[in-house]
Amino acid sequence: MTAPRIALCPGSFDPLTLGHVDIVRRGLALADRVVVAVAFSPTHAKQGLLTVDERVELIRESFADEPRVQADSFQGLLVDYARRTGAGLVIRGVRTVADFEYEAQMAVMNRELSADALETVFLAPSPAHSFVSATLVRQIATLGGDVSRFVPAPVLRRLNEKLGR
Repeated sequence: MTAPRIALCPGSFDPLTLGHVDIVRRGLALADRVVVAVAFSPTHAKQGLLTVDERVELIRESFADEPRVQADSFQGLLVDYARRTGAGLVIRGVRTVADFEYEAQMAVMNRELSADALETVFLAPSPAHSFVSATLVRQIATLGGDVSRFVPAPVLRRLNEKLGR
């Protein structure tokens, strides 16, 4: 029996968007299990809209119908987290050339740091989500705009609660 192929989908997920959901679900075709891993640093100056625990909870709620998707959080190097979880694959969505340039550099460094044990797969977004970013969704929501087309229902509920709507 072969070991299950575990993929990581790391990011800040502040908030989780339908673009993220699309990439994770499509990643299930490449792995037996996908761990959506909220990366954080307690010393990072940027304060998120949602806490790390809220993000993990919302990922779990948004993928409640899919037992092959897990949610977790980590700090430190992705290669160390991959080693701890047994993951050999990283799934990243890339919308733009700038995304690709950054992600390609990270992928090569992760391979170097992991002795070629960690592969990265880039997925282009579905056209319906190609313009959606967590940053834009966060800004629109904070300014009172409707983000219901861009986030899963549990995320929309939490944003509305947090922003007093």
